[in-house]
Amino acid sequence: MKDHSELLTKGATSTRRGFIKRASAAAAGLGAWQALSAERVAGANERVNVAIIGCGGRGRFILRVMIEDAGAHCVAISDLSDERMDQMWTFIQPVQTEKPRFEKDYRKILEAKDIDAVIVATHDNWHAPLTIQACQAGKDVYVEKPHSFCMWESGKMVEAAAKYRRVVQVGTQNRSTEYNLRAREIVQSGQLGEIGLVKVFNLKSGSPFKLGDPGQQPAGFDWDRWLGRAALRPYHQRIWRGGGWHFYWDYCGGDMTDDGIHQIDLALMMMGDPGLPTSVRALGGQFVTRKGDDSEVPDVLNVAWEFPTFAMTFDMSQYPAYMEKSSDVLRKKHLVSDWKQNATRIEIYGQKQLMILGRHGGGFVVEKGSSQVVEKMHGQAGDLEHYRNFIACVKSRKAPNADIAVAHASNMVAHMGNIAHRLGNVALKYDAAANAFDNPAATAMVKASYRSGYEIPDTV
Repeated sequence: MKDHSELLTKGATSTRRGFIKRASAAAAGLGAWQALSAERVAGANERVNVAIIGCGGRGRFILRVMIEDAGAHCVAISDLSDERMDQMWTFIQPVQTEKPRFEKDYRKILEAKDIDAVIVATHDNWHAPLTIQACQAGKDVYVEKPHSFCMWESGKMVEAAAKYRRVVQVGTQNRSTEYNLRAREIVQSGQLGEIGLVKVFNLKSGSPFKLGDPGQQPAGFDWDRWLGRAALRPYHQRIWRGGGWHFYWDYCGGDMTDDGIHQIDLALMMMGDPGLPTSVRALGGQFVTRKGDDSEVPDVLNVAWEFPTFAMTFDMSQYPAYMEKSSDVLRKKHLVSDWKQNATRIEIYGQKQLMILGRHGGGFVVEKGSSQVVEKMHGQAGDLEHYRNFIACVKSRKAPNADIAVAHASNMVAHMGNIAHRLGNVALKYDAAANAFDNPAATAMVKASYRSGYEIPDTV
């Protein structure tokens, strides 16, 4: 077992999530999928050739670990920034001696005949179009979460994966984590009793966001293409290089889709992937750190969804300094001593027992009555197992653990919450068959607007 802790201080520290050690035991898959046709499909013992689009901190982490621990071979990298492509090559050199091709134009990646799979690690605007185009080009895809910018895009991605019979794995790695699989067994066995309430938390610290100096656009950097479908605006270094895009609705769904979607997806996994809710309602706003700063997204958000047999709530904050993400706390390999301060926990209330579950290595505890522990399990995050699962599925043509068709629901649920908030903290009824709400303004937000030249066609 390799120790990758050094990556935390050699490039991966620029990511929002950082890195954790390998989880043990590969996760059980979702079962065999139908055989897929492909122009080039790697054999069982053949090395899988990958390319990556998006060479930021998260992309660097994914690619290096996919090479070192999942056995992938990188033949090409793509980014609009020459500097970031150079940084990527420097970062993966310890695990791959052959230098990959550098391509500023991602279309050359999709046209290449020597590439089996593409890793999409850009900002949210480009996740859907790149995944769809990669499927059309006969490539399998590993796409970071949230896999789409809006509800409509998610449906188009599911359609493309099915139509072109591609393996598409979403970066919700909790689905490949050993302790989460055990937790799901417990919940699905009925041990907790009938469940009527699931509470999801994303209670993180934060600080005001200020744009500051726009800076000078780097030579050769295509700002227009970076913006993609979003409205045209002047270049700003804080939005691109500084990660400020996380604070604007034009580029993302706030921390609901950036971080909270991990817990939302894990909660739905625990509940047996029940499909889509029938209603949603929201409360929240810019109350503390976001009040008066340059951001658009809330620092407090409460959302509730109604499913046929249970209710699920989501509480988000961006200000309390005493809350700690499980991915940081639980690298110490023990359960959080005070679950109230685990920022990214899930609480599942059964008639008989309570389960408290932490994401990204958080482990779980099942309790019956005051301090009566029935079962607990320490955890480590499943990044490595998730990447291995993807590479294995590229070879086997089985459905991956976080198959796009399964991840679709959590993505939709998160976007529904943002729509209810952005319309003024309203209550909405949702018709899954029509992909529409009982409010025309909400239905209009199901599909994003697209600048000319960056549209996604209705027929993929």
